[in-house]
Amino acid sequence: MIYARKGDTWELYSRLFSVPQELIIDANPHLSHELHEGAIVFIPGYDVVTYHSQISGSLEQMAHSLSLPVEALERMNEDRLLLRLPRRLETFIVNGKQPYDFAVMKQDIDDLCTYYPFIRQRTIGTSVLGQPLIELSVGRGPKKIHVNASFHANEWITTAAVMAFVNEYALRLTNDALDRSLLDYYKKVTLSIVPMVNPDGVNLVLNGPSETEPHRSEVLEINGGNLDFSQWKANIRGVDLNNQFPAKWEIEQMRKIPKGPAPRDFPGVAPLTEPETKAMARLTEDSDFAIVVAFHTQGKEIYWGYEGFEPKEAEQIVDELAKVSGYQAVRYIDSHAGYRDWFVQKWQRPGYTIELGEGVNPLPLAQFDEIYEASRNMLLALLAVC
Repeated sequence: MIYARKGDTWELYSRLFSVPQELIIDANPHLSHELHEGAIVFIPGYDVVTYHSQISGSLEQMAHSLSLPVEALERMNEDRLLLRLPRRLETFIVNGKQPYDFAVMKQDIDDLCTYYPFIRQRTIGTSVLGQPLIELSVGRGPKKIHVNASFHANEWITTAAVMAFVNEYALRLTNDALDRSLLDYYKKVTLSIVPMVNPDGVNLVLNGPSETEPHRSEVLEINGGNLDFSQWKANIRGVDLNNQFPAKWEIEQMRKIPKGPAPRDFPGVAPLTEPETKAMARLTEDSDFAIVVAFHTQGKEIYWGYEGFEPKEAEQIVDELAKVSGYQAVRYIDSHAGYRDWFVQKWQRPGYTIELGEGVNPLPLAQFDEIYEASRNMLLALLAVC
């Protein structure tokens, strides 16, 4: 945070702090393009360390030690009662190698939006238990790409991977002054991310049932009285959220074995009955996404076709995703009613379900590094094709 002086410009702040001015402008939506004297300006990618003003050493000496112009420190220390020194963030905030429940994610989101305020967050709906369904937006481009994770509860590692990517993208945007490609992506693409579609289910898998009734008794009954919820994929009401969309939903209803609430596979009594799927459908209908990606686990496969509705360019994109990840591109599978199925059918635009990692769900955290590398490479490839 700095205090604007008369005649200051965004370009000046960019030069003083070595951060692209587009990011500084977007980090300060409360300010007009005409800066006024005394305005508080947030500089993304920096933390602030505060000392008592009696600390020895001049601003010139401190600026030299921080490799910053003395003007940068002057604008941060107008009152001189306390000495405020900027510290550039150079490491990750997000730690994906941990059980990644809703509380961990929300704290990471708040921290990322504090230090990188060009990341925008908003609530697009609420879960059955009232948890906010959060969308993050990064970028200012006309082309919109949407990414989501944790439709299925025991696939929560996908949320950790997506959040780590948001962190790395912001970190590199504010640090890689010589790498203009990332800034080009930022200017061409607006990236929409819903990192946890199913927060109630994720919390159930990782933390067990809450004390809240009637939900505690209901999930225990659905789970056969078993307190081990590691195989639970559904939302808290026992509805599989990725079998809830109106793309031949009737076929899934007819052939799925569970005819009522279950830990997995029950498509509900009708399409879009659940608050989580209603929110995702509303977001998608309102947003004009060019491409959507749904992260799941497991199998190291990329599903990209649906009933011939996929456009020609979808194959070119999936070939690039397969190339950078080593995953296998699969055009058709015998499955309906998924989020991606519905998107491809309704808009006839590229949509991808990416099955990260391999093994038995829930995948172990020992796979996180490998999963993250593949997901990051694919997301960067998607930004590049736009």
